[in-house]
Order: sequence, then structure tokens, then C-alpha cells
Amino acid sequence: PPVPAWPLPLRAAPEGGRGHARHLTPRGGAGVGAGAMSMSRRERDPEPGGAEAAAEDAEPGEPESPDQCLSLLPWDRFSAWLHCVCVVGFDLELGQAVEVIYPPHSKLTDKEKTNICYLSFPDSNSGCLGDTQFCFRFRRSPGRKVSLCCFPDQLDRDLPVYLKKDSAYYYGYVYFRQVRDKSLKRGYFQKSLVLISKLPYVHLFRTMLKQIAPEYFEKSEAFLEAVCSDIDRWPPPVPGKVLQLPIMGVIMKLRIPTYRDKPGTTPIVQNMHQADAQISMALPTVHEVDLFRCFCPVFFHIQMLWELVLLGEPLVVMAPSPAESSETVLALVSCISPLKYCSDFRPYFTIHDSEFKEYTTRTQAPPSVILGVTNPFFAKTLQHWPHIIRIGDIKLPGEVPKQVKVKKLKNLKTLDSKPGVYSSYKPYLNKDEEIVKQLQKGVQQKRPTEAQSVILRRYFLELTESFIIPLERYVASLMPLQKCISPWKSPPQLRQFSQDDFMKTLEKAGPQLTSGLKGDWIGLYRHFLKSPNFDGWFRSRQREMTQKLEALHLEALCNENLVFWSQKHTEVETVDLVLKLKNKLLQADTERLPVKTDTLKKLQTHINDIILALPDDLQDILLKTGTT
Repeated sequence: PPVPAWPLPLRAAPEGGRGHARHLTPRGGAGVGAGAMSMSRRERDPEPGGAEAAAEDAEPGEPESPDQCLSLLPWDRFSAWLHCVCVVGFDLELGQAVEVIYPPHSKLTDKEKTNICYLSFPDSNSGCLGDTQFCFRFRRSPGRKVSLCCFPDQLDRDLPVYLKKDSAYYYGYVYFRQVRDKSLKRGYFQKSLVLISKLPYVHLFRTMLKQIAPEYFEKSEAFLEAVCSDIDRWPPPVPGKVLQLPIMGVIMKLRIPTYRDKPGTTPIVQNMHQADAQISMALPTVHEVDLFRCFCPVFFHIQMLWELVLLGEPLVVMAPSPAESSETVLALVSCISPLKYCSDFRPYFTIHDSEFKEYTTRTQAPPSVILGVTNPFFAKTLQHWPHIIRIGDIKLPGEVPKQVKVKKLKNLKTLDSKPGVYSSYKPYLNKDEEIVKQLQKGVQQKRPTEAQSVILRRYFLELTESFIIPLERYVASLMPLQKCISPWKSPPQLRQFSQDDFMKTLEKAGPQLTSGLKGDWIGLYRHFLKSPNFDGWFRSRQREMTQKLEALHLEALCNENLVFWSQKHTEVETVDLVLKLKNKLLQADTERLPVKTDTLKKLQTHINDIILALPDDLQDILLKTGTT
């Protein structure tokens, strides 16, 4: 019998209320469901060479290949890219409501559904007629089970730090349509198609929605089922590989960056052979937004905004629609790349958001977060926030923007206030007039916005690298010398980070070596060292260096004659050594320590040789004993 598409029973939709959803009937009719659960794994995958058999026959400690891991069950491939697809409509009695969740077994809590409902529609004051695309980000409900398929986490390790998944959040990618329809009581057709994913691949999902949403609104549910079926045939999102993703007759070709890529370079996805003739579109990026278009309304303050984002200062973007707010927030977060922005950010935030009270309270200082808002109510609610960016309609600039001074916060009365930056912040660094002139010249010469974005991205990258290189250099000096690593002792600890010692290094090895910008660099560093971005960056570096020490310790063990050592020690000490070495191998595998495969094989050989030199009864026990 063919493999049923839905091996899990369908959940009953909740009764009434916001977030009410009905789940689409699976391919193959209503008979699939509870019956599928009673089938054995062999019945579901009758072929001897099937993925199920491969998974069962694999050795317990053996890492599964990408295809094995992502073919264990139907919808595993889909889950590597998306959590689910939702359709949110407007009900006269309920307001916004989740009408469809797909695939049917996808789980969302009531709180998550409520957030999706409100975040999938623009505020009524936005007046978005026609089609609008934007994205949002919301907290996952605590206590959710982790996916059984381990491979996506392995993929995550090869990503640049700023593209790694944050397991506490979901992204929602929205295609919203509002058109006049006299046949409806309300007089308007209002519906959103929403992709829910852990992946921050904004450009990919935006492109995908452009392809599928208009057709979905015409063809409805059967079309949505076909779309999800296509996604469930996609290869896993492996960083560094050129991927071909078919979606409803169109093939998207793209490459996900890896941590090994040189920052600022985007390997061009090219058509490599004749078979590529069918490819309809090559995506230049999976995650980048149009930087210049987003920053154009606040053109003269880009350097100050870079400082505010770097320092994790509370920032509000007030915009006329979710499209503008979400793009601007994403542009702000990306301007400190390759550093990861470690605080929370919400590309589109509403008064109904579950964190509304937490983020708008006046009883404590505003949190380190970037919010994108469109509701005029926020002009009053967030008046106490220290930095507010007011954005008008984003249009492609046809003329040079006029120089605008930073405005005082007291002048920000309503959302209708003039566009600009409202803050009392004084930048630490002197203004870089060169980048302003270069971009102004580009506007005058009608340089394409893509080219302007490349210039701006390179400027931000060089500024961030000039800032972070002295920190990288100092932190590298905290690593113990290799001669301090003894195979018979635990790996040595990293030296403590000392702010005073770091500041002393800046005189000779500071940012002046790579940047011509003058200003109070020392003050900027002092402020940065107290920020969430420094904390996140330093924890990541600590983890990497600790893993490197563990790897060097493993290599030192491999270079010892362990069999000779065991012959000079008691059986108890030898057994203890074997168990410790087995744990070292397990650690190398689970933490993916930077160790050569030959080193691991050599260590395994050492373990086997030591065991074979022991009495038979101990051999039997140790050969059966796994690692703890």
C-alpha cells in the first residue's frame, strides 16, 4: 500500500473563539488518521530500502545523513523550512481568526494563535488597500517539545551567528490582501496567508509568498495543499550548498551562507549546466533587505543609528504600515552584521501583543528592544522611550534628501509628526561625511538602489569590523598557551576578561588601525561592554575557545602511548581511563568539537587496544558499555 501522507491523527479544531481553526483534510481523504496510527512502521514504508528501515538499522551512536534524518516521516522535510502555514481571515463576530492551519498536525497554542491573528493584519489606520507584504516575530509558548529530528540543529551550527535560529521565537511572513467586495457584509475581502518559521530568511519567504499567495486567493485550499506538498520535497536547508527549491512550477535557486564565508561577500548563484535552463529565478540572498531604501528617510543619521543598535538601546520605529515598520526594524538589526543583535526585536508590534504590557510599562526603564509600530496609540504610550524613529512612506528616492537635525523627544506628539529621529543621544563618534556624500552622489546619478545598498552594507560592515577587531584580538590573548595543555590534567581554563586590561590595548591596537573615524572610541567601548550584544558575543567566543581547548586536549591524549600507561596502572585506573576516553569521544560528537576525523579514529584505536589488553571478563563489560 502507498505511504499515507498523514501518519498522525488530526486534532479537533477548538470550539469557537479567537484562533478557531479548521484543519485541511489530508491527501487521500478522511479515512487517514487514527487508522494510520495503528499501522506498523514497516507497513508505512514497505520497501526494504525505505527511510524508516534505514533509520532503524542505523547504529545508535552513528550520525544520520541529511537525507536519512529528513526522510524519517512525511512532513519532516517541510518542518526543516516551516512550522506551518496559516490562513487568517476576518470574521464579523470574532474579528481576526485563524481559518486554516496546515499541515493538519501542526501544533500552535491558543496564545500563539492569538498573536498570529492580530499580527497578520495591518492596523485599521494603515489603510492598506490591495496586497501588502510584511513580517513579524513573536515568542513561542514555553514548554514546547523540541522536534525529534536532530538534523536542523546540526545545520544551524554551520550558519553565521546572525542567521542562527532562536528557539524561543517564531517568524511570521505575511501576504495580506484587502480589496473591495460588495458581496460581503463588510464590503471588503480581507485575508492573510502566513508562513510560520524559525528561519530568518526574509527574502526567500517574501519571494515565495509573491509566487503563491495571489494564486491561493483565487484557488483556495487545494492549491495550499499542493504548495505544502512541494515544500515537503525540498532538500534540507544546508548552508553553503546551492539549493533548488521547486514551488508550483517555479524553481528558486539559492545559497544559504555559512560561518566560513568572508563577511560582506555573497557568492553569486549561477546557472552551472544545461539542466538549469528550467530555473525561473536565482535569489541573490536569502535574508538581506534593501538597506538603502529602508534608511533613506533617516539618511543623515545612519551612523548614530548604528551606535544605538550596537549598544542595544531601546528603539521604536513608527511607520505608516507594517511593510515599512518591518523592513526598517530588520534593516536596523542587520546594520551591525557580522555581530549578532542579541536583544529582542519585533518588526511589527501591536497593542494586542502578549508582551504589550511588559514593553510599554512606565514603572521601569524601557527594555533593550527594537519595536516596529503603526498604531497612533503608541505615540503616547511610548513617549518615555529615549529613541524614536518616525518614518513616512518609503519610496525610492528620486532626489537628494534634505539634511534633517535630530529632533527633541518633546516635539513628538503624535504619529503624524514629521519623519525623523527623535532622541537626546549624543553619538560617541564624529560624523562620517564621506559615506553621506557617496550616497548623495548616487542619488543624483540615479544609481540603482541595489548598488546603493551594497555601498551602505559595506560601510556598516567596515565600521563594525573596525570596532570588533580589537575585542577579538584581546579575547584571543585569554587563551592558554598550547604547552599548558597536559593529557593527564583537565584542560586549562580561559583567563578572565578584564575591562581595564582591554582598554590598555586600545592605545596601540585600537580601531584607529582600520578606521579613520575620530571620536570617543573608549566611551563607546565602555558603553558596549555593559550591553546585551557584548554579553551575547562574549559568551559565543567563550564557548568556541573552550571547545578549542577540549579539542587540543583530545589531540594531546591521542599523541600519548595510552596502552603503555595502562600497563603501569591498576585495572581500576585503566577502566576509569577507558570510560573517560569514551566520554571524550561522545563529547566530541555531541558538541561537534573542532577535531580532525583521524584524531577521533586514533583515539578509538587507543581505547580498543587498552580494552584488548585487559582480562576477558573486563573486556566483555567495557565493549558492551556505552558512554555516560
